[in-house]
Amino acid sequence: MKILVCICQVPDTTTKVAFGDNNTHFSTQGVTFIINPYDEWYALVRALELKEAGVATAIHLVTVGKADAEPVIRKALALGGDEAIRIDCESSDTYLVASQIAEYAKTIGYDLVLCGKESIDYNNGSVGAMVAELLDMNYLGFAAKIDVAGSTATVKREIEGGEETDTCSLPLVISCQKGVAEARIPNMRGIMAARTKPLKVIPAAAIEALSAIVSYELPPAKSGVKMVSADNMDELVNLLHSEAKVI
Repeated sequence: MKILVCICQVPDTTTKVAFGDNNTHFSTQGVTFIINPYDEWYALVRALELKEAGVATAIHLVTVGKADAEPVIRKALALGGDEAIRIDCESSDTYLVASQIAEYAKTIGYDLVLCGKESIDYNNGSVGAMVAELLDMNYLGFAAKIDVAGSTATVKREIEGGEETDTCSLPLVISCQKGVAEARIPNMRGIMAARTKPLKVIPAAAIEALSAIVSYELPPAKSGVKMVSADNMDELVNLLHSEAKVI
């Protein structure tokens, strides 16, 4: 069984967000990029566990981005991926990203495609479902547990008020969340091996984006805390109504 893990590059969570060119693009100056945690800690690590259990024979990693994304995918190789593919394209359009991944995946024929439930930069969480549609595969989202036996996957998902367990035949696309696996860190052997593992760069397919970012803006600065005396309920109700606008 061959597994494809989708990897995306995101700013480190400690990044101070800034915009340039009249707020039309995210400024990368001084920004440290990391693997999207949902892709790394859950999708990739669960794929590694399936390989260690003898279920999977190969784990390939794919990312859509320019050359500056290569250090991030090298780290994913250090964790244990067998081969990496960088599709030479840069876009914030979810459809374009999913389409590029699907066009590549069609040429190989993967049994299982894993991705994080969302990226921590844009949080739109739709790449997995789009990839499944474009590949004409079944899709299960927000998996908290994944088991594979033969050609069937059993997936436990969190739902409102509880959990549900689904079974589905392969090939299959699954988006992963907390609970699927325990995070790992690369060891020295993995880091050294990653230097010689193949990282293929392939040209982007001729696909047009469906959306573009017009501008960014920061949320308004938080106002100071107002203290209201416990015996002044009228003032509290007035503030909740006129300023907080919650009643």
